[in-house]
Amino acid sequence: MAPAPRADMLPWRPKPGEIPAAPGVYRFTDAGGRILYVGKAVNLRQRLANYFQPLRSLHERTRHMVLSASKVEWTVVASDVEALQLEYTWIKEFSPPYNVKFRDDKSYPYMVVTLADEAPRVMVTRNHRIPGARYFGPYPKVWAVRETIDLMIKAFPIRTCSDGSYKRAMQTGRPCFPGQIGRCGGPCSQKVTVEEHRQIVDQFVAFMASHDRSVITLLQREMKDAAAAFEYERAARIRDRIQALENVLEKSAVVLPDATELDVFGIEEDELAAAVQQFVVRGGRIRGVRSWVVDKELDISSGELVESVLETAYETEQPPREIVVPVLPDDAAALEQWLGARRERSAVTLKTAQRGDKAAVLQTATLNAKQALALYKTRRTADYVARSQALTELQEALGLAEAPLRMECYDVSHLGGTNVVASMVVFEDGLPKKSDYRKFAVTGTVDDTESMAQVLRRRLARLDEDDAPDTEDGARPRKRFAYRPGLIIVDGGEPQVNAAAAVLTELGIDDIPLVGLAKRLEEVWVPGDPFPVILPRGSEALFLLQRIRDEAHRFAITFQRQKRRSDIGTVLSEIPGLGPARSKELLRHFGSVRRLRAATPAEIAEVRGIGPQLAESIVARLGSAAAEGAVSPDEQEDEA
Repeated sequence: MAPAPRADMLPWRPKPGEIPAAPGVYRFTDAGGRILYVGKAVNLRQRLANYFQPLRSLHERTRHMVLSASKVEWTVVASDVEALQLEYTWIKEFSPPYNVKFRDDKSYPYMVVTLADEAPRVMVTRNHRIPGARYFGPYPKVWAVRETIDLMIKAFPIRTCSDGSYKRAMQTGRPCFPGQIGRCGGPCSQKVTVEEHRQIVDQFVAFMASHDRSVITLLQREMKDAAAAFEYERAARIRDRIQALENVLEKSAVVLPDATELDVFGIEEDELAAAVQQFVVRGGRIRGVRSWVVDKELDISSGELVESVLETAYETEQPPREIVVPVLPDDAAALEQWLGARRERSAVTLKTAQRGDKAAVLQTATLNAKQALALYKTRRTADYVARSQALTELQEALGLAEAPLRMECYDVSHLGGTNVVASMVVFEDGLPKKSDYRKFAVTGTVDDTESMAQVLRRRLARLDEDDAPDTEDGARPRKRFAYRPGLIIVDGGEPQVNAAAAVLTELGIDDIPLVGLAKRLEEVWVPGDPFPVILPRGSEALFLLQRIRDEAHRFAITFQRQKRRSDIGTVLSEIPGLGPARSKELLRHFGSVRRLRAATPAEIAEVRGIGPQLAESIVARLGSAAAEGAVSPDEQEDEA
């Protein structure tokens, strides 16, 4: 057997002795001079050696990048922090195609108070570079900022008019238009002096920065004093200010102690993309929310993804003293130092949260990120132009005679070799056609490739029915499947594809294209090819294939769980004293078979109608049933 080709056979590959064993930043460049990828390393020699292993051992997309490059260059720096800074600068300058890409990284609206002005103004802006200004946010929508400003100026009447209106009003002595209708409380309204206005602005900023209820307490005391002095109109105005502040506090959820200042990042990722949800917590309250989607080209770790996210999040923003993330990057200390340099004072600490209030906020942010990723996929799938582009890209990448308008995807699922099932999902014109979905119960084998072959053999044996003519009495024969697929997709890599191809050959079918999509690496395998087809990470074709594969996986797991619940019901029914009602109560109480199997007799005895002796019998029976087959890691993850 010939040895696998090595990346060190590339003519431009530098000799190991030429690469310094020092911290630095490296960049891969193609023949046209375009920078393909920028990375950093604590030890350049050790890091770059990872790219020049045998080609078969490299991640598919890393191999594609290495083969596209014509040279690699590096720059030595003095420390990890300098490497981080230089990597960040080059990524922003060159936008390398293999580095992480941020989609929907739009500028978010902020509330800003222009403290450098003679009479500071509050307004909505996306400009992050107003000298001397104090920013609050970000807010998810412009209307959310305007709503907050409307409430706040009722409590702290400060200037809202434009600079031009303010100058004209001060020159002519006539209030600006917002001042005439009671929407501007600045000096241009002729109601306060510049000095008095500045004091109100300071109160405004102090409240927005801390949401301190002591301000409301002082106003309540002032309202009572005004009422005692029979100044009822003044008392009414103060009452309205108090109500406005109460409304602001109600719209800002309390999640942590009052003095807490931190940002929380929830991240949900798959093989192609990641959704990021940033919660801005100030004064213990969620003061702003920001979200965006990330496209991943190379297979990067969660720590590297967190690092890229934080670099982007604080490109123009000042980071808080504490940042909570799902996982810490390998060079967390250098990242903390880099972020600390972007603060006006004090250091920045990166943390993970495993328990407590901060962990609860992180869980909420992650849940929002998960929903955002699902919404992103749904919207992308619903886009007709994107679907058409995906089908065209598939046709070109796979060399098909026509676009695969009907695609069928198959997946096999089992629990430790038991309850083997398979699914077939159908997509037409890039959209799921659920009426054509099929479930298969597999018997006689526990091998994934044999199971896949059995399912395909059963499905493809029905191809002749698709073209069957009408009977003599005019009735149409019952068709189990609509018509021939334009593309068959199997969930898996080279072994699954070869098994499926053998079935096509056995049945004499040579006009239906076949591919396999491997999990995690997202490699597209074609029968007979030693290397998979590489679709760009951001391509609509790969996105569509991934969605079809995930839908087949979901459908198979759903069917597998149905059979599993049926089986556990049979096991429970064999236990003396445990009838259908108690069995149902057990499953309802624990929520899943996995939790029921893991429960102790004492925990089971807590269920209504279950005594200690019956609980012991249940544990003994479930333990013997579980010993017949181990739960696979994939199934544990699926059930969780």
